[in-house]
Amino acid sequence: MSVQISPEDLAEAEDVDFVEEKEGWNVYILSDGSTLKVKLVLTGVKRLKKWNPDGTPIYVINSQNIVRVVNVPKELKAKLKEPTFRPT
Repeated sequence: MSVQISPEDLAEAEDVDFVEEKEGWNVYILSDGSTLKVKLVLTGVKRLKKWNPDGTPIYVINSQNIVRVVNVPKELKAKLKEPTFRPT
């Protein structure tokens, strides 16, 4: 089920404060041997003046995805390059 959200709905929405309770990492093992760690970080929440058919309020979030690559196999890493500038 989906509810259509208009620009007017967003303009009338109420900002809702929040406190981080838990932000965990999702960990993915890739077929090339690398490991991706991904975390969604909430940066803002708005409650619309609309409700789902079951009566729950509809929230819109702003978020940022944090991605880390760990355990990269040696053969996938590029060779380090020399700096292109020299400090004076």
